[in-house]
Amino acid sequence: MTDFSVQYDLGDARRIGAAIGAVLAAGDVVLLSGDLGAGKTTLARAMLKARGLAGEAPSPTFAIVQPYAPPEVDLPIAHVDLYRIEDEDELIELGLDDYLYDGALLIEWPERLGGEGWPDALLLRISGEGDARVLTATVPPAWGARWPLR
Repeated sequence: MTDFSVQYDLGDARRIGAAIGAVLAAGDVVLLSGDLGAGKTTLARAMLKARGLAGEAPSPTFAIVQPYAPPEVDLPIAHVDLYRIEDEDELIELGLDDYLYDGALLIEWPERLGGEGWPDALLLRISGEGDARVLTATVPPAWGARWPLR
């Protein structure tokens, strides 16, 4: 695992999300961690847009899982928001692993996964606010050659 940090503002978030989204592949999991309002959904939306989503992606806070499939995007992606998950047992009902056969997962609030998770997941942690945000990425070996931010 390699850590990478960059200071950015919301304008940069779209560029950063687009760069990560462009290299997403089937089986990828991107974990987006940060406080309320940190910009997790902004990064996820930029990733979806990079895969061809034309409209505005709704926040999956209430739906919990918002799936996208071709022709809407060129790679099936499930945008997941675990904020309302209170018990790890609820995760089984979501069937998140099923999305990884031919698509990718973008998961906000990964802390709610508890002990579950994916060893090759890309972890993006957002701290700070406004123009003083810091994105820290924990890049697993599976992402090493594809990691677009240097």
